[in-house]
Amino acid sequence: MDEQFDLYLSLLLEANAVMNLTAIREPEEIRVRHFEDSLKLLGCADFRNRRVLDLGSGAGFPGLPLKIAEPSIALTLLDGTGKKVEFLRRVADALGLRDVACVHGRAEEYAHGPARESFDIVTARGVASLPLLCELALPLLKPGGVLLAMKSTAFESAPYRLLGGERGEDYIYELSDGTLHNVITVLKITFTNKIYPRPWAQIKRKPLV
Repeated sequence: MDEQFDLYLSLLLEANAVMNLTAIREPEEIRVRHFEDSLKLLGCADFRNRRVLDLGSGAGFPGLPLKIAEPSIALTLLDGTGKKVEFLRRVADALGLRDVACVHGRAEEYAHGPARESFDIVTARGVASLPLLCELALPLLKPGGVLLAMKSTAFESAPYRLLGGERGEDYIYELSDGTLHNVITVLKITFTNKIYPRPWAQIKRKPLV
């Protein structure tokens, strides 16, 4: 596992020299702020043999570190930027990770396709405000699934029930550098109305309340 993280770090630093994947450039800081931070989600849900979608995956956080630590995950990495998706494919191939799908697409469109309500867990870090994220993510979760939103400790309300969910508990954790982070959980209780998610422009213009 350590060798996989070392290779991931090397590939990230190499790619980051020519494209904007992360503002963090110091190797040890990447290990803490990206790798360690991602792995903290393992304490928020049972990932074993779960179908997991990492929404807006970017450079692969938290999805790829979770897959390295728990190989039984069936992982989908979704991002709207083609160059980032190509990077994710290169990393997954180089690390020898199996059952990883790297998808170039937008969540509000992806959720109206075959992937709708098919995932056990959706993870998201730095993707929109919580009301907007819920509309993107909850239609992709099967009933009984959970959204793990890596958000600030400040309380955010969202239209959980309208989208078939309810607010779960928050998980506050400390990184080895002393930084406190928070995960908001949203439980998927029932099926989401097929009108959601709406087009992105409409989601942004008129968030659900």
